[in-house]
Amino acid sequence: MPQPAWPPRDADHLLVSGSQMAALEQQLFASGLPVEALMEKAALAVARRLQQPDWWPQLQQRGALVLVGPGHNGGDGLVVARELHLAGISVRLWSPFERHKPLTAAHLSHARWLGLPLLESPPDPADAAVWIDALFGIGQSRAPGEALETLLEQRQARQAGRLVAIDGPTGLCADRGVLLGRAAACAALSLSIGLLKQGFVQDSALAWVGSVERIDLGLPRALLQTLPATQPLALQPADLATAPWPPQAAAAAKYERGRLLVIAGSDAYRGAGLLALMGASAAGVGSVRASLPAAIAEQLWSTLPHVVVAAALGAHAHGSLNLASLPATALERLDAVVLGPGLGATSAAEASSEGPFWQKLQRFPGVLVIDADGLNRLAHLGGRDWLRQRGGPSWLTPHRGEFARLFPELAALPALEAASRAAQACSGTQPCSVLLKGARTVIANGDGERWQISQACPAAARAGLGDVLAGYAGGLAARGGADTTLLATAALAHATAGLQAQELQGSGGADPMAVARELRHQEQKLDLYQQQQ
Repeated sequence: MPQPAWPPRDADHLLVSGSQMAALEQQLFASGLPVEALMEKAALAVARRLQQPDWWPQLQQRGALVLVGPGHNGGDGLVVARELHLAGISVRLWSPFERHKPLTAAHLSHARWLGLPLLESPPDPADAAVWIDALFGIGQSRAPGEALETLLEQRQARQAGRLVAIDGPTGLCADRGVLLGRAAACAALSLSIGLLKQGFVQDSALAWVGSVERIDLGLPRALLQTLPATQPLALQPADLATAPWPPQAAAAAKYERGRLLVIAGSDAYRGAGLLALMGASAAGVGSVRASLPAAIAEQLWSTLPHVVVAAALGAHAHGSLNLASLPATALERLDAVVLGPGLGATSAAEASSEGPFWQKLQRFPGVLVIDADGLNRLAHLGGRDWLRQRGGPSWLTPHRGEFARLFPELAALPALEAASRAAQACSGTQPCSVLLKGARTVIANGDGERWQISQACPAAARAGLGDVLAGYAGGLAARGGADTTLLATAALAHATAGLQAQELQGSGGADPMAVARELRHQEQKLDLYQQQQ
């Protein structure tokens, strides 16, 4: 029986492009819903949102200036302006366009009848009012122009944090999250109408969108089902409660709770192996083994006494870990292997000298998690072809630099597309999944399914954080198998642990070890949550 999608393909999780959202709206209009009705519904919801305590006192004290575009985004803004005015807020309007769509023009005429003043010249960027950006929304396809870009730049310089964007900041692409020109509006709050636009959660958009919230339109379930089955899904901390955690049999012995080998560390990066092992241990795997530099292996018992040393490895000439000496027996009776954290850089010749190790690893039937310098070495060995011939599933966890070395032709693509195409290119007889790390990490598999983290802790972005993630992902794989939803669960748990570490200890305390400690409590918190339901 097929498992239900995780997370559900509903309005809270679907990530769409601007054109997809417009197409959904057109289906509503074709069904008989008036355009006017949808505009009122959306704009009234925006007005209600602005009456919440975080914005209402500012509006009461400072008033609002609504920037009105020529299309229906401008119409949304005018309905919001009307509602704020009727609620007692001092509202002014500015529109740098002579012509407006008929519905927007009608709302402008009504707003003027109500007495809302319309500025005849561009506003002062130092204006104390809260600016509401309703210039273009998701319909933007070209730069807003020098005059608008300069005005918006000056606004941010003089009144930072006092701009709300309706369906995305002016000058930002709602599909890719990149600037359409030189600059964009810098919003403190971006309200995404209907569904979350995928551009708003991309790393490149974060400096412009501020806090992103979805404005619910109550879209029919049947309408959402017209989107492709591979539509990307946003992952939120609350989704951990329903995540596909590996089952825990009451009578399971240690080897039935997963068997994992971590190959990590070097003379230069001695802590990487320990951080990866802390992540693996936090995943609750029954048996953890490690192949480490000799200097670390000798002392491991005093730090992580439950980890068994499978091999103490030597080094290449410049101190990077030499994988050639790994015993053939080290890969036997395992469910998963983590390779890569802190191995150190190698030349193509040194990577080639490890050929027998890589041949054994290629035949390994369990889940292989390749991270960091493991990916860099794989790039020397023709990574894509090597992965396509793997005897078991592979999980790749690169950051952008490592991704570019493995997939130079995909490096410039947006994260959702880049990760998906890389996973498809590396899936052969066995599947390959890609976790492309970033401020908003993307997870993809060879079947076209994609997930993206919607919240993460910037203060946790430190050296060693990826080592913890690689070990944790490997531990979950050893326990539960290779389904990409488990890799997505690992990424979400890891991001949520960063948020929790910051909440408990402040930004300074959100270090990799604190994240590993929080990961240890994830399933405990899940048990408590389920007991409360």
